[in-house]
Amino acid sequence: MTQAIRSAKPSPILAGALLVSLLVIGFPGCSRDNDRSLSSEDLAPNILTDTEQEDGWVLLFNGRDFSGWRGLGRDTIPEGHWKIESGAIKKIPRGEVPLQDDGQPLQGGDLMTTEAFEDFEFAFEWRISRAGNSGIKYNVSEELSVSSPPRYAALGFEFQILDDDEHPDAEVSPTHTAGALYDLIAPEGKVLKPVGEYNRSRIVFRGGHGEHWLNGVRVLEFDLATPEMDEHLARSKYHGIPGFANKRKGHIVLQDHTDMVWFRSLKLRRLDSE
Repeated sequence: MTQAIRSAKPSPILAGALLVSLLVIGFPGCSRDNDRSLSSEDLAPNILTDTEQEDGWVLLFNGRDFSGWRGLGRDTIPEGHWKIESGAIKKIPRGEVPLQDDGQPLQGGDLMTTEAFEDFEFAFEWRISRAGNSGIKYNVSEELSVSSPPRYAALGFEFQILDDDEHPDAEVSPTHTAGALYDLIAPEGKVLKPVGEYNRSRIVFRGGHGEHWLNGVRVLEFDLATPEMDEHLARSKYHGIPGFANKRKGHIVLQDHTDMVWFRSLKLRRLDSE
């Protein structure tokens, strides 16, 4: 994603007129169907403040269309599985996925940023459906992912998204609960919003150091290429995947895990390497 060149701030009157115009006519590339369902309240989480812009944050999702995204292993969006609803990216649940002519559901897959990132801080908001399961993956190599079945599912570190109270995965291991580095490190000290409400999360990934934040609390941190991390990897489902834990310039991915989940306020800023 290319950052826009900042210009002088417009006057409050001009800024207000511009916002009204955008709300009425929409951004380039968005459909009129989406425009009719959006309000200024829908768009608010997907707008950068002046301070965020000055601090180097960029939007990864504009609240209106899939600009900057595509299906992993694809050139397009698997639209039968993903839609934009009320200013959020929504995963369509398994039972609502359209059927093909042969009666089988349309094939889905993970959503991936078209751009890759190496050292970054990524902020996002998510809400999960009751008994739902999903995740956000990062440090993702598309080449590595498509070389291992299933073709349209990403291989990468995963910030786990889960209804801890009602999804059975929470009973399998603490490393499968919301906020975890999936199947590797369990979160500690977290406070989750009730199902149906948005949680605020951050991922910091700089050099070999990573952090997961959930609703203002750092719930875990890790360092690659350390004996502790090597032990986590050896016990995980990733132990037999060559190069899985190599630090890279990778994509950020929204997981297609069949359950309904919403993502919004997807913001990223690049960090200087250590």
